[in-house]
Amino acid sequence: MADSAGLNAIIIGATSGIGKAMAELLIRNGYRVGVTGRRTELLDEIQKQHGANMVCRQMDVDCPETASQGLESLIRDLGDVDLIVVSAGTGVINPELAWEPEATTIATNVTGFAAMATTALKYFLKRGKGHLVGISSVAALRGSSDAPAYNASKAFVCNYLEGLRIKAMKSGKPIFVTDILPGFVATRMAQGEGLFWIATPEKAALQIFAAIRARRRRAFITRRWRLIAFLLRFMPDFILEKI
Repeated sequence: MADSAGLNAIIIGATSGIGKAMAELLIRNGYRVGVTGRRTELLDEIQKQHGANMVCRQMDVDCPETASQGLESLIRDLGDVDLIVVSAGTGVINPELAWEPEATTIATNVTGFAAMATTALKYFLKRGKGHLVGISSVAALRGSSDAPAYNASKAFVCNYLEGLRIKAMKSGKPIFVTDILPGFVATRMAQGEGLFWIATPEKAALQIFAAIRARRRRAFITRRWRLIAFLLRFMPDFILEKI
């Protein structure tokens, strides 16, 4: 049994992809896990698989006030929470700039994320310790002509987490904030042509868990995406505009 036995965690957005893989990995490592998602039928399926080791709650982060109240309620039900991972997110390829998918992406990845992250950090500040993890993306590093809202929203996530990390450090309390920047992971959001270095959600979850244990400020998933991040950061605009 791992040394995480007896700890509680919450994964926001855990019915599929990285969030689901993280929930299952944490359970295998001794955590009791609260999970949230929009799709009740998937939550019921996950609950049947894991029984008392998992507490499921239906939640839509696009309704931030209700979702914040739901997160607070889930924390109370678990009794004490050591780790909160905000994995809920969305994104589509939108070269025609249709407004509805842009608005949905902003509602989930910006407003919804901020509501969950602030609720989590305020809880940890009151508790006196804890670990907040947010899932951003390598896409946060530069803009995209085909998915402008997605890349911009993930840049918001990175910047927001940095602000919360600084606030946590200034508190003097053992509160950690980790920004996870995945490259391509085999989920429904991995869209378009020319995909490479595609990780399974399970491999991504293993590397994320390692970053959590190491209390990293940020981690690229998988690790070799650090090279792409370096290139993107220093790529001249005239090259980016031709890609």
